[in-house]
Amino acid sequence: MTGSIRIGHLSAATAFLASLMVCAAPSATGQVFVVQPEHIEQHYAQIDPTNVKLPAEPITKMGRERLIRFMQSEQGFAMRPLPVATIDLRANGEMNPGGAKYISLLHEKGASAKPGDRLVVTNIRFKDDSIILDLNNGPDHKHKYLRHIAVGMGGVETPLAPYDDGAPPTGARITVTFPKHIPDISGEQLQALLKPLIDFGVKSPAEAYAESLPPFLRKAITEHRVLVGMDRDMVIYAKGQPGHKEREQVDGKNIEIWIYGEAPQPVEFVRFEGSFVVRTELAKVGEPVQVKTGNEMGPEFRKPAVAANEHPVQLGDRSDADVTEENAPKAPPTLRQAGEKLPADNEKGTPSMAPVNFPPDQRRPGDPGYSPTVSAHPSDSGQQKQESQPRSSDSTDNPIDAPPQKPQ
Repeated sequence: MTGSIRIGHLSAATAFLASLMVCAAPSATGQVFVVQPEHIEQHYAQIDPTNVKLPAEPITKMGRERLIRFMQSEQGFAMRPLPVATIDLRANGEMNPGGAKYISLLHEKGASAKPGDRLVVTNIRFKDDSIILDLNNGPDHKHKYLRHIAVGMGGVETPLAPYDDGAPPTGARITVTFPKHIPDISGEQLQALLKPLIDFGVKSPAEAYAESLPPFLRKAITEHRVLVGMDRDMVIYAKGQPGHKEREQVDGKNIEIWIYGEAPQPVEFVRFEGSFVVRTELAKVGEPVQVKTGNEMGPEFRKPAVAANEHPVQLGDRSDADVTEENAPKAPPTLRQAGEKLPADNEKGTPSMAPVNFPPDQRRPGDPGYSPTVSAHPSDSGQQKQESQPRSSDSTDNPIDAPPQKPQ
């Protein structure tokens, strides 16, 4: 899933960000970036519920077999972007997820199909109150669990599942849920219930894509007209691939020009800024060039859908608390861990080391709690007593035979 970045009223494209669009409303205090999925319009986030009359009788075994034969390998066209995930569609009701959660799911899982893309029903299953259809092999690996299991001995292992190239799945899954049980519906009725997501009618991809758009835009595409504000996909469905492309820079903006037609036939120049048309020029022999620069899509249609996890990130706009924290004096280096306090930290926040208390038999004069009666080590008492009596230079090695010294 590609993304778009909006900043000010400017647009820029680089080799690395070739699929990103840059545009947004300016901020009075700083730049504001808004990151969101590209080409996801607001009208795709919700659906119009269907009104299909359903039978009251529950489906029979023969009815299930009839639905499988009817829907298996049936081809249709996506009416909106479908994520590589599961979408729950309530019969004649809403789509879940919808709104911002639907956009978030597309952003997180990626798109399995864009509007107008062809889809094939590759599997159909039944539960108590729902019908599950896998499109383009579904959003899971074919052997979801067995591909992780292997058996063997002697260092040689054989996977239980057939060979898997490891390619990620690219399909989608739709679960059609009914109020109490699956009614005994026909294949045509099931396709009518799926119409907000898939159109199984016989048409070209361009017609299927146009069906997913509002009426005014649908008319423009079927009439092969380019409107200012269209994206690249819309232009391709309306006009096809251009015969020639040019790129240039104008005021620091990367502009791409698609050229349709050759003289003496009418020649149309379609200018893209980012991913959207900003200017069209139609040149006919002997007539003035027709130039259009105003947005022809309408403000509501061009309003992008907002994902649930989308939020603006402001650069350069700092609060008073941020400024105060940045200007506050830095704390001196310390060996403490974050949040660690010393035992004797006082209320003012000034740390102080507590006295070191040695065991009673290891204390020395000057240590807290020193007492001569308990601080002398038993093994050192004899040596201390001998060292306390100085000997004369002519004394022998035996301290008992040494004569006492007179005090000076």
